Amino acid sequence: MEKFFQLSARGTSVKTEILGGLTTFMTMAYIIVVNPAILAFAGIPVGPSTVATISTAVFGCLLMGFFANRPLAVAPYMGENAFIAFGLAALGIGWQQRLGAVFISGLLFLAMALFKIRPWLANSISLSMKHSFAAGIGMFLALIGLYETGIVESAVQGMPAQALLMPDGIKLGNPPVPLKIGNLHDIKVLIAVFGTVLTATLLCRKVRGAMLIGIAGSAILGYLLGVGEAPKAIFSLPFTGDYSIAPIFMKMDVRDCLKLTFLPILLTLFLMSFLDTLSTIVGVGANCGMLDKDGNLVEVEKPMIVDALSCMFSAAVGSSTSGAFIESAAGIREGARTGLAAIVTGLLFLASFFFIPLLEPLQHLKYAYGPALICVGLMMLNSVKEIDVEDATEAFPAFATIAMMIFTYSIANGLTAGLVLYALMKLLTGRAGELKGGSIILAVMCLVYFVFGLHH
Repeated sequence: MEKFFQLSARGTSVKTEILGGLTTFMTMAYIIVVNPAILAFAGIPVGPSTVATISTAVFGCLLMGFFANRPLAVAPYMGENAFIAFGLAALGIGWQQRLGAVFISGLLFLAMALFKIRPWLANSISLSMKHSFAAGIGMFLALIGLYETGIVESAVQGMPAQALLMPDGIKLGNPPVPLKIGNLHDIKVLIAVFGTVLTATLLCRKVRGAMLIGIAGSAILGYLLGVGEAPKAIFSLPFTGDYSIAPIFMKMDVRDCLKLTFLPILLTLFLMSFLDTLSTIVGVGANCGMLDKDGNLVEVEKPMIVDALSCMFSAAVGSSTSGAFIESAAGIREGARTGLAAIVTGLLFLASFFFIPLLEPLQHLKYAYGPALICVGLMMLNSVKEIDVEDATEAFPAFATIAMMIFTYSIANGLTAGLVLYALMKLLTGRAGELKGGSIILAVMCLVYFVFGLHH
């Protein structure tokens, strides 16, 4: 293990990696239930979809650990699954074609990674922009945690529908404000506040396993107060009965996706996935010392090859676009620095095959895992100090990246806006010579996304 994973060289140990992998799993295990629930709106059956989701996570995490040696967990993306389920609903295409589009995008990723086009594009981004990815992702995670736990809620929560109707009496108008503080009399919200304070306190005291202790403490407290949910069963056998993958395995329709009419779909899915993975790998890497002196991720092509292969595998088994998960930051915060942590996460997903009924209540334990996301956001905010705020051509696009990620609830929107504005600011201020070829190509791709893509 020492030789293969280079534990000492990266300042870690087997114990630390196991803890990091376990923490990452705890913060992203919700995907086992949430992803199938979302894809069900596209017509993909929940039982097989659950097995496909876990299969993709196992494949991606193990490949990331053994091949790329990075502490990045892989699973079907949130955001892309919603695009597959809801964003394409109006086009009247079946889930087979949607999975075909996922497979083609993965194939394009693989070609770009093998020819080192994707790493070249990634390494053409300025250091300030890379750190803005980290800060933006951190704040995005914090918002997810705040919203999921109910500490922050929609401003329309509890309002009668009539209050939002426009003069025509049909369409809904904008609320006076988008968000408001949650119901502090709700026991689940109070447990989430407790969990956040507990986790933050443990982090301040540099207690090992702070995230995991916070999650466990909140879950136990919720159960004792009667707001937890007991599982209906404990064990299950994958690939049999309701959990057979046969109805969706290798059912993707690639041929129909090669039609010209599918170009906007492929473009949108390609850029969303490319930028989500890029921001996660670079952003998390910037936050945990995985960048070299020039601000580039060492051997960035390896995790990108893993991402591409996982995406293709995901489509083949019947799930949505997959890639490196931003929740990996939770495990990295616990000290994970090698692929051993990703392998631990993958093995835990493998074990979950047999405990799907036991894991189903996780979707109701938002008050338990939400505080971990909030605290990860706090720790990733550290990257802001690496942004060159004295140079407006660096600071403005970095600020736009962070703001758009948070306020449009989309990592892809933040990156596309930031990369376009970065090139634009350099051109308008007469500093076009500072632009690298890759940054220009990325700006053009992002501009195409805004003009012709299907935004989410």
